[in-house]
Amino acid sequence: MTDRILTAAPLTAEAFHPFGDVIDTQRTPDKIINQGMCDRYTDLAKLDFSDGRAGISLFDAKARHLPYSVDLLERHPDGSQAFIPITPTRFLVIVAPDAGGVPGAAQAFLTDPGQGVNLHRGVWHGVLAPFEAPGLFAVIDRIGSGANLEEHPLDRPYIVTAAPA
Repeated sequence: MTDRILTAAPLTAEAFHPFGDVIDTQRTPDKIINQGMCDRYTDLAKLDFSDGRAGISLFDAKARHLPYSVDLLERHPDGSQAFIPITPTRFLVIVAPDAGGVPGAAQAFLTDPGQGVNLHRGVWHGVLAPFEAPGLFAVIDRIGSGANLEEHPLDRPYIVTAAPA
């Protein structure tokens, strides 16, 4: 079988809306706090957990390069999952809608440095993929009993071949 080609598009709130939230400061701050020295951007992601609690973890991920092969998608049925870069690393975000319990047609996005994402509960997605440089990420997701991971190996991988500058 042949590979399927994905071209990474710039990450925008509008394009990413069906899959989750873009976490960034590309809008007017909600408040100015700390004696005028800090812009506050409030409630940037819908955290959603069926049970358990929100936890913060750190992921230290190795760099991925183009062409990048995507042969596995996963999802978390019991909670959303947010990825917030600590290092100024861009990263590839591969997402797909649900198609009757399996991933539908995937899409690829490339973040700008400083952008994060919150994947809605149950959204199929690729693994954390810092682009061209390693990355350290704060990850906010469900901590609780029971498995919160479904993996789906792809019979035909996607190949991400080009990303906008």
